[in-house]
Amino acid sequence: MLVGASTGQESTSATSLGANSLLSFSSLPELPDPLGVAGPFVGVHRGALIVAGGANFPVAEGADLWTVPKVWHRQSWVLLRDSDDGAKWHAGAPLENRRAYGASVSTPDGVVCVGGSDGERTYSDAFLLQWDPLQEDLTQVSLPPLPQPMVHGSAALVGDWVYVTSGQSTLSLDSTGVGFWRMDLSNPSAWEALPDLPTPSRAFQLLIAQHNGFEDCIYLLGGRRQNPEVPGLGGIVCSGDLHEFSPSRHQARQDSDSLPPAWRVRASAPQPTMAGTAIGVGQSHIFVLGGASGALLAKQVSDPDFVKSHPGFERRALAYHTITDTWIDAGTTPVNQVTTHAVEWNGAIVIPSGEVRPRVRTREVWQVSLKDSERGFGALNLTVLGAYLLAMVGVGVYFMRRNKNTDDYFRGGKRIAWWAAGCSIFATMLSSITFMAIPAKAFAQDWVYLLGNMMILPVAPLVVFLVLPFFRRIDATSAYEYLELRFNRAVRQFASALFILFHLFRMGIVMSLAGLALAAATPLSGTQCVWVMGSLSILYCTMGGIEAVIWTDTIQTVVLLGGALVCLVLMIMRLDGGLGQALDTALAHDKLHGFNFHLDATSANLAVWVVVIGALGQTISSYTADQAVVQRYMTTSSKRQAARSIWMATALAVPASVLFFALGTGLFVFYHAHPERLDPSFLTDQIFPLFIVEEVPVGLAGLIVAGIFAAAQSTVSTSMNSTATAVVTDFLRPMGACKSEAGYLGAARWVTLLLGIVGTLLGLLFVSPEIKSLFDQFLRVIGIFMGVLGGLFVLGMFTKRCTGLGAMVGVTSGAALLFTMPLVSEISGYLYASIGIATCLFIGYGVSLLTPSPQMDLRGLTLHTLAPKSETE
Repeated sequence: MLVGASTGQESTSATSLGANSLLSFSSLPELPDPLGVAGPFVGVHRGALIVAGGANFPVAEGADLWTVPKVWHRQSWVLLRDSDDGAKWHAGAPLENRRAYGASVSTPDGVVCVGGSDGERTYSDAFLLQWDPLQEDLTQVSLPPLPQPMVHGSAALVGDWVYVTSGQSTLSLDSTGVGFWRMDLSNPSAWEALPDLPTPSRAFQLLIAQHNGFEDCIYLLGGRRQNPEVPGLGGIVCSGDLHEFSPSRHQARQDSDSLPPAWRVRASAPQPTMAGTAIGVGQSHIFVLGGASGALLAKQVSDPDFVKSHPGFERRALAYHTITDTWIDAGTTPVNQVTTHAVEWNGAIVIPSGEVRPRVRTREVWQVSLKDSERGFGALNLTVLGAYLLAMVGVGVYFMRRNKNTDDYFRGGKRIAWWAAGCSIFATMLSSITFMAIPAKAFAQDWVYLLGNMMILPVAPLVVFLVLPFFRRIDATSAYEYLELRFNRAVRQFASALFILFHLFRMGIVMSLAGLALAAATPLSGTQCVWVMGSLSILYCTMGGIEAVIWTDTIQTVVLLGGALVCLVLMIMRLDGGLGQALDTALAHDKLHGFNFHLDATSANLAVWVVVIGALGQTISSYTADQAVVQRYMTTSSKRQAARSIWMATALAVPASVLFFALGTGLFVFYHAHPERLDPSFLTDQIFPLFIVEEVPVGLAGLIVAGIFAAAQSTVSTSMNSTATAVVTDFLRPMGACKSEAGYLGAARWVTLLLGIVGTLLGLLFVSPEIKSLFDQFLRVIGIFMGVLGGLFVLGMFTKRCTGLGAMVGVTSGAALLFTMPLVSEISGYLYASIGIATCLFIGYGVSLLTPSPQMDLRGLTLHTLAPKSETE
């Protein structure tokens, strides 16, 4: 229970630190300890900021600060928010013994505390500090001890794993080590010894967790060690080197020594950093908020009395970007607190107490946040954006009067030009998510995914010569009409329902993720962007039907490809060394890497076999089982025109993919050369919109952003129209729900409206800045839903033996497997579609072999029974 309380309201005024500072500082209630402490355990658990232990130099009246002994403490303090949105310190239960200078890290289970000293000995024990908000109680729970004593080490958390470095094993700096351990908090039985640090031994180092574009990694920064051979600094060596540890590379090295090592050297900090505070900010930045640089160490060594006039540690913050491997000056700070920790509390960074100069502590507790960006979209850009979006609505109004029946509304009366249908297929497969996410993926990683986009080349001939004839022969409005002819109505309607569910989620995902990205480039929030996209999509799609969708797709294709090309040229022009510098930088940082040769299906560094197999499954499923794509096959006047539209989409996909990956590399090169232009508050997936609004000329930036907006709307309207087609064609018509064609046309518009509203509401629900990669999440959703549908069409078209029962068992089994797979397996979501096809195919065919052969007429329904038909199919 709480044993006492101190009150105090936080200051609401922010400290002014100059226009070039990226940070804003405000004060919280001071630590109740009369002097403040250095070396405390610090962390957050269940909304409570915990500060425990530490050491200071209590000075009695008349005593000399420079001669009194250091005192270690057991006291713990807990900072809680109160009902008035202020904060109050409360005295918590003391530690079991006096302790300071250990390592600590916040986890969902509590604050993990490791090692430390009491001034007489160092400790190896570890424990959790857990806060119970109901009982208002702070408890200490034992964990397995480290293999050796440790003081002045550091800790960080990745997933369930706590990582700890050795620091010193005794109270002397000459006992620094290179030990490195971790423990799984989900099964905290013992510490696992990892390979030694690939650096000279050290203590007072910083350990920080942050994402590097591929995965969450551990970053080891700075520290100091003893080396008697170094003159002038008392044998102390100060470090500012930076090293990155990859958990996945470490795991892979257990299986093969030929794979890259777990550690790699990164760019050193501009100055040495010891005993400092650092924390991961946003998705890929690390901020170093304090630390001793050793700049005054020589004076301290040469003049023992200098410590009495020590001005304090340098007040300057640094920022490191893990993807571009660059450092920048983040501005001045009001104070430099060393031998404490920076933690996240209530959405801000908090730095409690610590040492501000030798022997001097501070009671101050600082709350740190990123300054708000001061960019503006501009009146001209807003005007262009508004005019463009209204023009897209005008397209819907224009085609509204041409829709006389459902054939016009769902298939454009088969009067769409083949090249426009091709652009629409390309735009449907592209989407605004891909337009923003592929450059972001190439910016953060490399070109490994490009091979997957190239799988359209082997799939397109299969679609043109093997798949397209089936749909043209039965004159399908819905792709799933084929499944009733081949199997039965139950299979058709199950597949159609799965498709509808997929596209409802797809609408929500596209709008939410596009909204988050576009919020970076416009005055609108992510939620407001979703409202705009959803409302305008509903408006022109409900009015204009498929013709409006296809012609807006065609306009989007021109605007987006043209805008992407202009942006790539601008990126290269903004480099002092032009194209040569771009290529040199990209090659030096392995950004053009295209193939990974390993067997791990769970690695974030996708193996080439994962890319090929996964992309084949995704492309086959999309071009055979996705109503949004198949519907476009039926909008042209003949099979030959439909085939041309598929070839057109293929011809656009290949150079466009190269262009988008080149954009990502261009973004990396540009921001590597200009790291100060990166905004730490931005998500990685917002990097392209950030470039557009900051670097592209006014007006043109508005047009490109408008194109992205409209492309998102086009993707959403495609889903609205295709799901409405499925509802009307696969459910309402078989039921005879309407008495006339005019009735079905009216129903189509109402269904489009309702599905659009549901999709928009899902978009508002899904808005989340925690997603690391739009591209990965989008591919995962495609795989979960579309894989089994692709398998269903493969079963129908490529086998004669499969029965309706086998098909139903196959598709339901595949769907159940894919829906549970993210919960039980770490396998890459890139493989989901292929896993779905294979599961549906093998289970469906296996069950069919155990049941009587189908007795229906299969002429024209399988490859084995497909007869020639007229050109107008």
